[in-house]
Amino acid sequence: MNRGKVLKFEAKEQLFEKVQPYIESIERFLEERDKAVPLLLKALKHADHKLKHEIILLLGSFAKQEVAWPLYQMIKDHNEDEEIRNSASIQLSVIFPFLKQPQPLIDRLLEDIESRDPELRRHAAFALGWERNTQAAIPLIELLYDSDIEVQQTAVNALSNLRDDRIIGLMLERLEHGPLEQKRCILFNLWRFYSKQKEVISVYLKYLDHEDPDLRFDALVLLGSVVQIKEYIPVYHKCLRDKDPRIRALALRELGETSREDLLGFRDEIKDMLSDAHMEVKQAALKILKRLGN
Repeated sequence: MNRGKVLKFEAKEQLFEKVQPYIESIERFLEERDKAVPLLLKALKHADHKLKHEIILLLGSFAKQEVAWPLYQMIKDHNEDEEIRNSASIQLSVIFPFLKQPQPLIDRLLEDIESRDPELRRHAAFALGWERNTQAAIPLIELLYDSDIEVQQTAVNALSNLRDDRIIGLMLERLEHGPLEQKRCILFNLWRFYSKQKEVISVYLKYLDHEDPDLRFDALVLLGSVVQIKEYIPVYHKCLRDKDPRIRALALRELGETSREDLLGFRDEIKDMLSDAHMEVKQAALKILKRLGN
């Protein structure tokens, strides 16, 4: 056996043993971060998928320049696992607001979102999506019309992360005219525009009548995250007649969380749903009827 390879293997194993205590205890990492960060960055080059992912998450809590560039290099590495590149872009977006000199890295990422490689465009776009990064707004808006649907979806997420309520108008325009995948992504991000909650609620209510069942289901899921169910009982009552069993079942589950008095008015309709062709709907109806009793 080649002695050099054996020594190299042993050196890696020793390195991994040294970083493991930091993986297991973030408190120890924070106490010894000046010592820990160089070791973690060194181990990052040789780690397997699981350890690499754990190191990236840990480094994301250390918002300094020395961590930012290695994360960027992982995003750029076409030979790196796609999940790892994605994790690196997420952590980079987290630490960006805390960097003392972010501009050189921002400039590189702005170049990358114009790359011919859709995967690089996607990862760079996500990394640029952090609160008040207004210089990335226009380049990210352009990616809403990208030829790659995953890049479009990432642009929606990144723009939402800017926390700029002025963007909602453009989101609503794409919600009307974009492809289905982008529409769904926009619906799942609208709730983040906190100061526009009334407008967001009206959008979810509108999409409960959309011809596409996936969009109707998404709208009902998301409506429950921004409203008090008891204030929208007629809306959920109407959904009991939807053609999609997922929507009927979800409407029943949400109604089941309201008061007994609110449900008594349409108990017979719920009882009829025991004959529904879908077991999930039957189970949700039965749960409510048991609660209502005789």
